[in-house]
Amino acid sequence: MADWQSALERARSHAPFLALALERQPDLAALLAAGDGEAALAHAKAAGEGIADTGLALRRERLALAAALAVGDLAGVFPVARVMAELSDFADRALDAAIRDAITRRVPDEQPAGFLALALGKHGAGELNYSSDIDPILLYDPATLPRRGKDEPGEAAQRYAREVVRTLADVTAEGYVFRVDLRLRPASEVSPLAISLDAATTHYESSALTWERAAFIRARACAGEVGMGEDFLAHIRPFVWRRSLDFGAIEEIRRLTARIRANYKGPPRPGPGFNLKHGRGGIREVEFFAQTHQLIHGGRVPSLRQRGTRAALDALAAAGIVSSEDARVLGDSYDRLRVLEHRLQMVGDQQTHSLPAGDALDNVARLEGLADGAALVAELADVTDAVAARYDSLIDEDERSGHALPARASALTERLDQLGFAEPVPLAERIEGWGDGRLRALRSDAARQAFEACLPALLEAFAAAPDREGVLLRWERVLTNLPSAINLFRLLEARPGLLAMLVDVLALAPPLADELGRRPDLLDALIDRSALDLPGGVGQLAAAMRASEADRGYEGVLDRIRVVTGETRFALGVQLIEAANDPLAIAAALARTAEAALVVAVEAASEEFAQAHGRIAGGELVVLGLGRLGGGILTHASDLDIVYLFTGSHEGESDGPRPLGATHYFNRLAQRVSAALSVPTAQGALYEIDTRLRPQGAQGPLAVSVDSFARYQREDAWTWEHMALTRARVLAGSAQAREEVASVIASVLETPRDPARLRADILAMRAEMAAHKQPRGVLDVKLQRGGLVDLEFIVHHAQLRHCRGLVPNLGEAIAALAAAGILPPELDEARLLLTRMLVAARLLSPGLDTPSAPAGTALARACGHSGLASQLEAAHHARRQVAAAWHREFGEELEIE
Repeated sequence: MADWQSALERARSHAPFLALALERQPDLAALLAAGDGEAALAHAKAAGEGIADTGLALRRERLALAAALAVGDLAGVFPVARVMAELSDFADRALDAAIRDAITRRVPDEQPAGFLALALGKHGAGELNYSSDIDPILLYDPATLPRRGKDEPGEAAQRYAREVVRTLADVTAEGYVFRVDLRLRPASEVSPLAISLDAATTHYESSALTWERAAFIRARACAGEVGMGEDFLAHIRPFVWRRSLDFGAIEEIRRLTARIRANYKGPPRPGPGFNLKHGRGGIREVEFFAQTHQLIHGGRVPSLRQRGTRAALDALAAAGIVSSEDARVLGDSYDRLRVLEHRLQMVGDQQTHSLPAGDALDNVARLEGLADGAALVAELADVTDAVAARYDSLIDEDERSGHALPARASALTERLDQLGFAEPVPLAERIEGWGDGRLRALRSDAARQAFEACLPALLEAFAAAPDREGVLLRWERVLTNLPSAINLFRLLEARPGLLAMLVDVLALAPPLADELGRRPDLLDALIDRSALDLPGGVGQLAAAMRASEADRGYEGVLDRIRVVTGETRFALGVQLIEAANDPLAIAAALARTAEAALVVAVEAASEEFAQAHGRIAGGELVVLGLGRLGGGILTHASDLDIVYLFTGSHEGESDGPRPLGATHYFNRLAQRVSAALSVPTAQGALYEIDTRLRPQGAQGPLAVSVDSFARYQREDAWTWEHMALTRARVLAGSAQAREEVASVIASVLETPRDPARLRADILAMRAEMAAHKQPRGVLDVKLQRGGLVDLEFIVHHAQLRHCRGLVPNLGEAIAALAAAGILPPELDEARLLLTRMLVAARLLSPGLDTPSAPAGTALARACGHSGLASQLEAAHHARRQVAAAWHREFGEELEIE
């Protein structure tokens, strides 16, 4: 029976977020107090009406909806399924509104089209939790996407994607709408935020992993051009729902679950710290139970293709795949776990799944209407035990199925057991499947014989890997995409060192392993005995990227840039893993590679653009590199910070068939260069391009004349822009243009400044950065206090105050400032150590959190240390050196943890 008064009292007494929301919305509170839940919901959905600012309107609606749903839920009127559906529907509306707003603000006279969002995960299933983020995939159609005449489709799509995220995720005085996570998109490490439909189709048809199949079980088109999204999902349906039994999918799901349990650090049973999502018997296990059966049987039983967890369980029971009792218990348990998850999140609008301790646990229990935390824990123990028992049985299911393996597989099973693999029977069956003719690399007798010859060594290498299952899955992906494997297998048999190197890539460096899965031809970088040599200079790299470009046209040049860049970056990653070269030398080589790619992209784009628009007499495009690119040091995760300039007068006009004014000409050409470097082609994506350091930032034109740039830097630029200018370096342009731009930069940086204002500006900017960009983990020596950001601020302050050491290379700048007695020489020792560590960490532990033991060992070895503990101790010492320099430079103490 509904109890609205109790619900309101509990909300106000036990959930500070709800209490504040009700206080701010008295009309809504009155409707809830009157027991009119439907009217309250209607009122909440209208909370943003009449507000022109889309972001503000959505934030108002979100707050009202959160209060109405929470109180209706607490009153027992809105069941959990209704709450989740309403939250998911709001996410659809919010995404759609943000997409429309992004497009119409850019092209007001156009109707939004050609851009869409796919909802995945809980959003796709209509099961969003109370304080959830959303994980959309943003797609676009280059042919129908509205854009300004000067915008390329790819550049326009990325602009819209950034605006969508900003509208929804920026935290303002009115709060936020949704946290937005775009990492489920194809090749998220290297791909742009929005993917073209053709590129996405190619990925899912040829390169996607099993976990992506699982993600698409619950996918739906939810916003933007929904019909186009539905057509896309229909096209890739065979990728998700396969008619043949997919034992690889079972292994992938089992591996993920084992990893979740292995990485889970909380209590094994309900109590303070227990995680309702990841803990044993928690939410994730119910979802995986359903999805595993769906992946196995959904290709042949269409009725199982349900997005919702409860709907999937009911369908599995109706099809006789699981018992009705198991479906009922798991479904009821899932609902209860989701309710309690909501209670945790209602208290402070935090995306938490862990039970608090002490009074906070009692508070959550009383919000739910229970006596105390002990009562909540007791109930949870029963629920999670029921889920865990059924999930454990799923893991053991195929071991009880009694599949009889042929004699060859039986011998393989015995060998796998001897090597220590946990589940040798299904693994033997899986390995046998590699040679059953489905993989084109193993269809010939010669290929299978070569494979048989190197299989023992392969298995021994996989058994010695730290993450056996992860290595196997990545190896299978490589094998699936290989056109031929005879030479590879013979080389692996003949060169054990090559096999060890391959396993290191698969086991230790996820970005390299993923790239290898997409492009097995990168194995050539390992086969070549020069794989551990550093690449040549920019000129040599650019020459390789230009090879035979006349025979291939513009698109062929872009592909060639991606091929050479991909091979070089992969080889440099292998060198880092194998500690073959100093990480600093690898970082410099990564920067040379990016510079060469940019040079060739400018050449090719300029030539292609001139065919339609001609050239402008006395004018040329100049590309300025800033940040780490300007300083000549990149990591495998770096984007490219660039500014586009052009020489000559802005009043000129091009001489081609379709002439353009100078400003329009060079802005269009700059867009073409950005697209050449960032938009995926048949050979994949390349770099993320960041042009926000240009005059007036995102609000200014993409390319400005050198004269305008000089005037802006002298009259309007902020201190932080001059700090960025200390690392500026011309990467593309004639010798005359380089000299002209270098003269402008020198005159700006050598201008005398007020020391007090300079110090105040720099300290204020660092404080702002520290407040909004927290270190990601123990290896984040960039953002940690005393890390590389603080070191760079020290150097830039000294450069601008004393007009000394004004060179883009940070090491050279420190040397010059130290020689003048301005900075301590040991600051460069700290820079070297911290930079090496960051370069290695970006590859071996991309999240910058605590790495696995083998990855930690590899990281330390690459940086010249005996182990991770020694490496971390050295980094701590280096950060204290930076802190001492900070105190000397600014007179302030840095707190080093």
